[in-house]
Amino acid sequence: MTAVLSNFEEDALALTQAAVGMSQALSGADEVALAAALDENLRLWTAIKTLVTRQDCRLPDDIRTNLTRLSDYTAKVTFDLSADRRAQKIETLINANLQIAEGLLEGQARAGALAS
Repeated sequence: MTAVLSNFEEDALALTQAAVGMSQALSGADEVALAAALDENLRLWTAIKTLVTRQDCRLPDDIRTNLTRLSDYTAKVTFDLSADRRAQKIETLINANLQIAEGLLEGQARAGALAS
């Protein structure tokens, strides 16, 4: 049986997978895996920013603004991972991904309940 994921579920899965990749690499002290996970997370957030800044994006302006700011924050943190509080900064990226993924799934659940 093949499961079909909604766009929200796919997006939540991608954010969660990026968070897990960063977490595993951080806890395993694997610098190569961490660099790859951070790069993948940055690509994901760059894609999110690209989508939400398009003129045809139907998200409310406040959500678009917040996602754009979070994307910018992700890039800033990723490019400035000095030794000072490095692990804490990466944990912040992990938590942001997980919170946005949770929000996507909750939003989909609410929309499904309203449609019922």
